[in-house]
Amino acid sequence: MLKVLFQVVLLLGLVQYDLTNSSSKLPNGWQQKGTVIQILFVGNSLTYSNDLPSLVVAEAKRAGYAVKAQMLASPNVALDDHWKNGQMQKLIASGQFDFVVIQQGPSSQAEGKQMLLNYGKKLSALCKKHEVTLAYFMVWPAKQNYHMFDGVIRNYTNAATITNSILCPVGKEWKEYFDRTGDFGYYSPDGFHPSLVGSTVAAEIIVQSLFKDKAATAK
Repeated sequence: MLKVLFQVVLLLGLVQYDLTNSSSKLPNGWQQKGTVIQILFVGNSLTYSNDLPSLVVAEAKRAGYAVKAQMLASPNVALDDHWKNGQMQKLIASGQFDFVVIQQGPSSQAEGKQMLLNYGKKLSALCKKHEVTLAYFMVWPAKQNYHMFDGVIRNYTNAATITNSILCPVGKEWKEYFDRTGDFGYYSPDGFHPSLVGSTVAAEIIVQSLFKDKAATAK
């Protein structure tokens, strides 16, 4: 029953997570933003597999940060789909978020590269207007397309650099682990979506990336 309920909520596109406590801390310079860090995740099945936002919230709590997260994600969508839908822009403009973490498919080819950059620029301008920090969640190619890994890494890195956004280099760290160990356990059996271990590693990298960069660039 719980699984069915989650799937229904997921189809509506927006899921919220809340895991806070009074003993949690904020990165340097965040005191004026309140006691809770708000994160919006925008993406597709690579974000909602294994409840990645809830894993990020839990990992942040272990690191001592009070976090709430919302997720806007649907199967087989890219940034242009989210932009055309309009809900993403409304949520950013609401002023409730500190971070927006975005991802789409692997984007190793020219079309994906251009989409990451074009919509990243639009989102960057919108985020700056509402004092939100934009971050790219770098994903990975299907295992059978392993040769495309470098293109994924290059295009996500390029988009984050040009838009002056935070890069959460999950795909890069996955590849380094695969190359070093020969263990592909971060993939689920379908060879594309993450296993629970893979999503947990992704959550750790996202927390490290967001809070490290924010502490250094706090307003």
